[in-house]
Amino acid sequence: MRKSIILFIALALLVGLVPQLTNAQDDEMEDWTCPEGLAGKTLSIYNWSTYIAEDTVPNFEELCDVDVVYDVFESNEAMLARIREGNPGYDIVVPTDYMISIMIGEDLLEPLNHDLIPNLVNVSEQFLDSPFDSGNVYSVPYQWGTVGIGYNVNDVGAEVTSWEDLFEYDGPVAWLEDSRAMISFGLILQGFDPNSADPDEIAEARDYLIDNSSNVQVIAADDGQAILQRGDVDMTVEYSGDIFQIIDECGCDDFAYVIPEEGSVVWVDNLAIPVDAPEPELAHAFIDYVLDPQVGADISNYTAYASPNQAAIDMSLIDEDFLSDPAIYPTDEVMDRLYFIADNPDAELDYLDAWDEIVIFSGN
Repeated sequence: MRKSIILFIALALLVGLVPQLTNAQDDEMEDWTCPEGLAGKTLSIYNWSTYIAEDTVPNFEELCDVDVVYDVFESNEAMLARIREGNPGYDIVVPTDYMISIMIGEDLLEPLNHDLIPNLVNVSEQFLDSPFDSGNVYSVPYQWGTVGIGYNVNDVGAEVTSWEDLFEYDGPVAWLEDSRAMISFGLILQGFDPNSADPDEIAEARDYLIDNSSNVQVIAADDGQAILQRGDVDMTVEYSGDIFQIIDECGCDDFAYVIPEEGSVVWVDNLAIPVDAPEPELAHAFIDYVLDPQVGADISNYTAYASPNQAAIDMSLIDEDFLSDPAIYPTDEVMDRLYFIADNPDAELDYLDAWDEIVIFSGN
């Protein structure tokens, strides 16, 4: 499969990311301390849903004596559209890798002051100086994971291994409201580059998805795991951690998550400060707080997404069941089948038009 130079470099950075547990450090980890002069301020965060530990924000509010306003979005494109209209007052946004590149190109992000983020040293080297933000000038990694298929083992009655198992399934399924990811699956099933800029290839992927959409009950806005859990569908396309959250919650063997054999998306979500942020110093403090080993571990242990915080891993703060699960921390063999979604401005309109048609003709 053809890959662009950017994707090759990006994937090379992630190959071999499966971390090994080391002995916990002898010294107890010191509690994070809030910088002075921030008390009484309000931080406004714009993040994905179900994507932070229950105590992360309350603890930050207490440590800094501040208030936090926390809003959620369901797709990169929805977040981008809102920021493009003019920042309504957010101090922190959480874009995915390719979206960071787009926002940098449109001057929508503020450069970071690394002096205010000493905990940046805790991040694994594999996640620093990435192709989408060389030198981490505008962003720092938050969580990472994959897109795959979550399914009800009992209802499906067979092991799911392929995207074709989803598209050809004789039963209700949900797709993910992630246009670039979904179209990329159509592209790879047609033998094309998942980041193709060829209008004809994008059209073929569009047609494949439309032709195989008769079993789609809903195109889910990042809540496919809930739809699966309550039994509305038997399979759903979802982000890895969302499926592992319901697996952990039920404590059962009813659900499974698979990265299809044809390949899928690997992604890194990042903390960034949008232009015109009202409280940039407080935003820097929150970024540093999230990169604290214990705070970062608490988030990953709650969300079931993979952590880029090497210090948290080295201190054995990450749940061992998560850390040893190749569906959360993929093996080198699986990583070879994964790809990043690339910023492709020349084809942006083709993708948007294709997705609009897919939504219309799939009946959603």
